[in-house]
Amino acid sequence: QVQLEESGGGLVQAGGSLRLSCVVSGRPFTVNTESWFRQAPGKEREFVAAFNRINSDTRYTGSVEGRFTITRDNAKNTLYLQIDNLNPEDTGVYYCAAASKVIDSSNWYISVTHYPYWGQGTQVTVSS
Repeated sequence: QVQLEESGGGLVQAGGSLRLSCVVSGRPFTVNTESWFRQAPGKEREFVAAFNRINSDTRYTGSVEGRFTITRDNAKNTLYLQIDNLNPEDTGVYYCAAASKVIDSSNWYISVTHYPYWGQGTQVTVSS
């Protein structure tokens, strides 16, 4: 099994920055893709960013590219999401997720149904 635990959320003003962390434990060798999703109240969980553990390739949703950066520290088994220039629409619970599938030319990685492993989430609130 794989366990994921997010941290780093909080309350920030618009224009500020946060760095979210996701510690991966258990059997991480089974994981090839690690991603961030977010969910605002009353909205469906949406894809934010993905990281290919094989070649460090990344993917972003169009609304965050240029402001969000996904990285990984292999020594710490930790996935990060650096968020800059936050705006109120970024508010929501941010989740990390892991899957054995490998990122390819398809868009499977944007769908929550493809990820069997999820963290509990960390709240990000952006005030205006």
